[in-house]
This record gives sequence, structure tokens and C-alpha cells, in this order.
Amino acid sequence: MIEATEKKRKDKQMCELEMIRRLEQHYFNAKPGLDYQNPYQLLVATILSAQCTDVRVNQVTKMLFVHYPDAYALADADYDSLCREIHSCGCYSVKAKNLIRTAKILCERYNGEVPPDMEKLIEMPGVGRKTANVVLSNAFGIPGLAVDTHVFRVSHRLGLADAKDPDGTEQQLCALIPKEKWGQAHHWLIYHGRQVCSARAPKCSTCFLADICPFFEQEKEREVK
Repeated sequence: MIEATEKKRKDKQMCELEMIRRLEQHYFNAKPGLDYQNPYQLLVATILSAQCTDVRVNQVTKMLFVHYPDAYALADADYDSLCREIHSCGCYSVKAKNLIRTAKILCERYNGEVPPDMEKLIEMPGVGRKTANVVLSNAFGIPGLAVDTHVFRVSHRLGLADAKDPDGTEQQLCALIPKEKWGQAHHWLIYHGRQVCSARAPKCSTCFLADICPFFEQEKEREVK
């Protein structure tokens, strides 16, 4: 019984490592979907990306960064004007308040610069671990694995995680994936979620992970029943 349990554990571990290997191989050129030139721009864009597509955010920030090129300009922004400018990103009233308040904190505490520190970042309005990890890994090269809706969905379907929340999922993925690959793994899972493992009608039949995916196996069993 013990030997069977140990074999099952090892088989699962090998399967997980194979999934990671294939994801890395398939999405080797994966990169951030948000357009930015510096940590400030990435922080703003990531805050705006909540419940919004990267494409839409990029359309908005193209002019937003002209009007508010740095934290000092954003801290002095007129709330109503900012709301109108980011309206199409959704939840604009909350996002506008968070952006202005976060910009003020950057100016008052960090000379207008984004601090490369998780604890300092998550103290800012509108910034959780996901946003902080995106900024740390992409703008500063600090290992971090941001868990958004795509990463959460895909990692659970593949059996790479089973935690109930994003923070727990982040911990499980970080324990599985080498630290130096955390930032890239975030992009692999996002790409897979957008291109193949979509929330509705996932393309399981053509997925390069189908032969080792527990979700696909469950779907086939459900069809048989």
C-alpha cells in the first residue's frame, strides 16, 4: 500500500515536471502583454488591467502616459478627468482613486519611484500580490509568479495546484517551478489560458498537454457517462 502510494506520488511529480517542460518549450518567446517603458508605467498599466484586457489597457495608456508621464503628474491628476480617460478599462471610479492615491504614496515616500519590494508595493491602493509580482518580475527581474484568472484556471485544470485562492496557488506553483523561471512561467500559463485552455470551450482535442492533462481525462469520462 505504501509502495503504491509512493509510486503514485512520483508519477504525479513526473507528470507535473513534463507539463512545465512542454509549456516552456511551446511558449519560449512569451512576454508581457502590457506596453510599458519603466516600472511606473508597468504599475499603472497593471492596476488598470484588473478585469480588463491588455489590448484595451494599451490603447488607454498610449495617451495616459503622455498626460501623466510620472508619479508626480498622476498624483496631481484631476479625478474626474482621469475617470474619463480610463473609463473604457472598467471599474474606472475605483481605479482612478487608487491610481491617484498610489501616485501620492510614490511621491511622498519613494521620491516618485516604484520600490522593488513586495511588502511596500502591496501597501498601495489597488496593488495586491498579483500586481506586485508582475511589476517585480518584469520591471526589476525579481523572481515572482503572479496568479491571475488565467494562471489560476490553467494551473488547477492541469493539476499543478489545488489551493482555494490565488495566494495558495502562488505558493504551490513556486514550490513546483524553479525560482529563476517563476516570471516566465506566469507568461506560459497566461498564453496557454488565452490560446488553448480558455474558460469556455477549451481546445482540449488539439492541446499539446492533452495526453497528461487530468482535466481532459475527466472531460472524456464525463462524455462516456
